[in-house]
Amino acid sequence: MVVETLRLWDPLVRLFHWSLAGVFIANYFLNEPGESWHVWLGYYALAWIPVRVLWGFVGSPAARWSDFWPTRARLAEHLRALIAWRPYHRLGHSPVGALVMILMMLCMFALGVSGFMMDRIDYFWGVDWVEDLHGLVADALLVLVCLHLLAALVESVRLHENLPLSMITGRRRKL
Repeated sequence: MVVETLRLWDPLVRLFHWSLAGVFIANYFLNEPGESWHVWLGYYALAWIPVRVLWGFVGSPAARWSDFWPTRARLAEHLRALIAWRPYHRLGHSPVGALVMILMMLCMFALGVSGFMMDRIDYFWGVDWVEDLHGLVADALLVLVCLHLLAALVESVRLHENLPLSMITGRRRKL
């Protein structure tokens, strides 16, 4: 049996996703804070945020904010399905998934700004609260990333669909 698919995630969305994932892994687990690689990868990630925000207005249908913005009604419907352990089929981001994605983007932005403050603005160099904020946001992002990964795996099993694969290929099974 051949499963019919459609193109869902455009190349820019996938490049954004994997770029930020790679930067986070490198900077959280591999690079030392303050190292050149840590700093430049942080700037690279920070530069992606306005690109993705703009793409949410002009990009492909699944990338648009209007398609997946987590309104109260959308969140309530999705949460009711989750509580009842009913599958919630949606081609793009689920409402809870969209909320987590937006929170992860905000964390990446906060990391980039706080990192810039520590690296380039003399006034904030060595200021404890900026360094504490940077570390706290990085840890919060780690929690969100773990939730994101767990949800992708659980929903893949529940929906009988390899959701992580769709972020690699850009294609998803038709509903």
